[in-house]
Amino acid sequence: MKNASQIISSIQKKPQFSKLSKYKCIKKIESIFTPALAKMIKFAYFKNDVLFFVLNHPAGKQEFDNNIQSIKSALKYVTPDECRDINITDIKAFVTHTPQAQPKQLSRKIETYPERSSGEFQNEVHEHKLKALIASIQNIIKAKQ
Repeated sequence: MKNASQIISSIQKKPQFSKLSKYKCIKKIESIFTPALAKMIKFAYFKNDVLFFVLNHPAGKQEFDNNIQSIKSALKYVTPDECRDINITDIKAFVTHTPQAQPKQLSRKIETYPERSSGEFQNEVHEHKLKALIASIQNIIKAKQ
């Protein structure tokens, strides 16, 4: 009988779940970075065998550029188990300037105001439908008083 980790690893090896193995590879490479640099990584993705890191601050890009050669050489000599099936030809990074989405407020306070009209006004409309509508509004206002 297989345990849970063996079942998950066998599922990840199937071709329809290849993106899971790429995700694990990205997370393993991110774990190599310093914690300060890891905080500045917004997300990462593969495109044409190039691993792109999207950073949210220019200082992170500068630090990434300073460390990129040591990261590349380390990956050439010792490839993590998660990245064996993935061919990484290059690693690049860029800074995105798109703002992060703010979480939506779930509860909004609905402001209500007291009715200032007393419902005492003349209904001088000659059309029957409009006169009935105005009379019903007048009755609603009087009921709230």
